[in-house]
Amino acid sequence: MTRVKICGLKDPDLVRLCAAEGADWIGFVFVEASPRYVTPEAAETLLLGVGRSVPVALLVDADDALIDRVTATGIRVLQLHGQETPDRVAEIARRTGCEVWKAIGVETAADLAGAEVYSAADRLLIDAKPPKDADRTGGHGQAFDWSILKGWTAPKPWILAGGLTPENVTEAIAATGAPAVDVSSGVERLRGLKDKELVRAFLRAAKEV
Repeated sequence: MTRVKICGLKDPDLVRLCAAEGADWIGFVFVEASPRYVTPEAAETLLLGVGRSVPVALLVDADDALIDRVTATGIRVLQLHGQETPDRVAEIARRTGCEVWKAIGVETAADLAGAEVYSAADRLLIDAKPPKDADRTGGHGQAFDWSILKGWTAPKPWILAGGLTPENVTEAIAATGAPAVDVSSGVERLRGLKDKELVRAFLRAAKEV
């Protein structure tokens, strides 16, 4: 069964819904430029509703002070979604003892080569490259050409992201063989606000594959 991460939660009711509906991971965004931003203080309340789902902190080029504040909430999975170097990923993993994921933005098959250097990461998140004028690295609702993953041997466990919706996630999993998927804007009707029915529909479609 495909594993699912619902990312960018800000509302306690939606956190509880995701947990009840079987989300494997629930993501919280600690990036001020994002419409899904939460503070570490707000996250402490949200974490009360995660149930058996594993909370994940999305960070972009975060300094040690922010990482320390986030891990103090009890979150033990860090998703690095910026320009973190392989050395920085290794440093964060070593210093925190957390499970560390590294997001890789792809547009062509050549971009997948960038995944090979992140040997310190526990998991890779393969996402669409952001638009050139973007003010943030993810959550744009854009898919990439899934065919570039044909024949690719992932060096680590990995998650497919980028432009996934309840309508296309089944096709995406079939086309890529993704063992896990990540959605944010694809379950929103208003930017930054998750929709309960879309969340349910996404989880149902992904987990039926």
